[in-house]
Formats: sequence, structure tokens, C-alpha cells
Amino acid sequence: MAAKTKFRGSFTALVTPFKNGSVDEAALRGLISWQIEQGSHGLVPVGTTGESPTLSHAEHHRVVEMCIDEAKGRVPVIAGAGSNSTREAVDLAVHAEKAGADAVLVVTPYYNKPTQEGMYQHFKAVNDAIGIPIIIYNIPPRSVVDMSVETMTRLFELKNIAGVKDATANLARVSQQRHAMGPDFIQLSGEDMTALAYMAAGGHGCISVVANVAPKLCADLMSAVMQGDYATGLKIQDRLTPLHDAIFKEPGLAGAKHGLKLLGRLEEEVRLPLMSVTPPTGKVIRDAMVHAGLIN
Repeated sequence: MAAKTKFRGSFTALVTPFKNGSVDEAALRGLISWQIEQGSHGLVPVGTTGESPTLSHAEHHRVVEMCIDEAKGRVPVIAGAGSNSTREAVDLAVHAEKAGADAVLVVTPYYNKPTQEGMYQHFKAVNDAIGIPIIIYNIPPRSVVDMSVETMTRLFELKNIAGVKDATANLARVSQQRHAMGPDFIQLSGEDMTALAYMAAGGHGCISVVANVAPKLCADLMSAVMQGDYATGLKIQDRLTPLHDAIFKEPGLAGAKHGLKLLGRLEEEVRLPLMSVTPPTGKVIRDAMVHAGLIN
């Protein structure tokens, strides 16, 4: 299955750089090129890590277009197209397809608390509107709903539903989903700390926040375990573990932006209601980056 081989490895959940309140196009393009040069296997713009809840529709569209333009087909782009409004999710997905995205990432509808049937119909509506692969984003801690394995299995029967970004932190789900849908159902970890274990259970990769700051290490870890070299993967994990912890001490995207600022790649600016990390957390992030060998 072509999609299965295309969507493997370390996919960076890109932050959206801001400068003076606006999207910093130069910093974004620089970040994208650096990510590809460092070995990231794919890019995911305008997910939650890209601060999609605070972007206007015009900004959302523009970030997707810039990412596709800058990537120039060198790596796949999975465009964020999630919303708790089905109509809005459809519109974002249609735009992403027209812009040239390789796939879309669609989150389970948050806040509304739909039933399993409501979630099925939401994703079916997106499926019916486009012709590119759809990755389900299942993140119960944020969306307050957990898509069941049974609902996922029903959705996988539709032509465009290709896999899941699994942020349940329940490693049993990898095996349960693999049993229900087989090895062609793409399973991407949505949690950095457990991604290594996720791969051992049958995962295909990780959509990573930490890869914003440590793209080469995250890509090398995924490359190693995809080749069955878990000893090398574990060595890299030992370097990354403090950073996985540090970046998520406060909201992960703020932690990632702080790390990128320390690397001189962008401003730390975030949009309310989020705020930049506090000085104590900034020190922990810096220390973790030194441990990982990213800075001196």
C-alpha cells in the first residue's frame, strides 16, 4: 500500500512562528527547510502545535500553502484540517487538497462531545468531500471524546480513511487497532515519550512536537526502529527523555518555541490564551537540550 510506506517515520508537528502578532513567513520557511535538511520524514502544519485554534482561516490556508511550497515534494505534508464544526473541517480539508497536501489530519470533534455515530458521520463527511488520505487524530485528553476501535474500523472501510494519530497514551490500543484493521492501517504515535514503545507494538511513526527542536534525533530514532534496531533507538531515547519531559512541562508548543529560540530559529511569540514558558521551565528546557547534545 503506497500510503503506508509514504507516511512512516518522524513527522514534525510544526509550530507556527509569529512576529509582532503576524505569521512570520521567513521563519516558517526557514524552519521547514531546516527540518527537511535534518532528516524529518514529513511535516504536519497547522495542527494544535501550530496554534490552529488562534489562526484565522486566511492564516491557516496560508501556512498550509507555504509549507507545501517550501517542502517542494521532498517530504509528505499532512495538513491540519480539524474542527469541531463538520462544515469547517470539510472546508479546511478541501483547501488542503487543492493546495497540494499529501493528506489531512482531522481531530475528533472537541467540546461538542459527539457520540460514536456522530464522530463517524463527521469523518465520513470529510471523506466524501476530498480524494486524499485522512489521518484520524484521536486525543481524548483534549477533545474529551475517545474514538472506539470499532468506530475506527468502520471508518477504515471508507476510501480515504488511512490511519490514526494516536494520542491516547494507551499502548494497548496499537495492538487492538492492528488486530482490528491489519498492518495497512497507518498508526502514528501522537506522544513523544511513548513513541519508541508504540513502534515496538506495530506503529509506523510519530507526529512529534519535540522534533521541532531535535529533528535529526527524532528522525534517527524512527529510522533505527523501522530497521529493527531498537538498541540504537533506546540510546537516542536516553538522550531525548529529559527533553520530552521538559518541553511538555507547560503547553508543548510554547516549550518547542522556547527551544527553537535557543537555537536561534524563531521568536518565542505565542498567542493568547497561551503564554511563553516561565523562566524555571526555560532553564529545564535548556538543560535538557544540553543533555541531548543540541546546544553547549
